Amino acid sequence: MQKEEKKAVEANPEGQEQTTIRWDGSKMRSTYANVCNVSSTREEVSLMFGTNKNWHPAQKELTIELSDRLILNPFAAKRLAVLLTNTMREYENRFGELQMDVPEKTAD
Repeated sequence: MQKEEKKAVEANPEGQEQTTIRWDGSKMRSTYANVCNVSSTREEVSLMFGTNKNWHPAQKELTIELSDRLILNPFAAKRLAVLLTNTMREYENRFGELQMDVPEKTAD
């Protein structure tokens, strides 16, 4: 048996049908977001996306226009975290590391 045939047999053992996934984007909409907030309970993880249209360093209060909420079960959220981590690693390998302006935690 050739090497390629072995891989096909291992990936699709006898007696099991291979599942085909078809992505249907006919009802998909695209939304731009420059803000994301995440919250969770034991049963779900909620991601809220929105746009901050007025970002001024001197502002004391910001209003974020929320546009979309995505609610995931914890397993789907974990898969999303893995996918995003891998995607950002590939992005930074190609284009360079992104520097985040995240304040460091201070000891209380």
